[in-house]
Amino acid sequence: MRKGLDKMTVLEATAELADQEGYEQITLASVANRLQIRTPSLYNHVQGLPGLKKELACYALRKLKEELVEAAIGKTGEEALYSIGVAYVSFVRQHPGLYEATMGAPDPLDSDIQEAGNEIIALLLRVLETYRLDHEDALHTVRGLRSLVHGFASLELRKGFNMDVNTDETLRHILNTYVTGLRTKSS
Repeated sequence: MRKGLDKMTVLEATAELADQEGYEQITLASVANRLQIRTPSLYNHVQGLPGLKKELACYALRKLKEELVEAAIGKTGEEALYSIGVAYVSFVRQHPGLYEATMGAPDPLDSDIQEAGNEIIALLLRVLETYRLDHEDALHTVRGLRSLVHGFASLELRKGFNMDVNTDETLRHILNTYVTGLRTKSS
């Protein structure tokens, strides 16, 4: 085992590879090559390719949560939701391969992946407390926000917005429409 090599180093190298080359380019050989080690050495840190992809999904969800928390600090209600939406899309723009890892986990129902995802849901539910929604409505609202920002980011990644209209303005518009609708619903 290479001195200084640990699971976090492997995950960081894998995340860089995913962002630079694409999530689909992640193989044990490509990660080992990036780390300048032999492929079997990775088995000291991850359980094969499925284990690596699971760990990467958890890592990605934790990084996404950190970005969302940072965006929400000091804000409440509409301002917090708007900042979270922008931060989500910004994360996807900066880390397209890492974001893809959140969708490409071998078993999305794995308890570690579920736990990491649930931390993001808990953050959003806390932000929504100002709206005094019942739990089910709050969950629908979280799903709606996720659908909005995921859909926007996914279309943008795949060059789905080919009109000569600023995509940041489009994002601002749809987030404002969403939070305005939420304000109307909770009044």
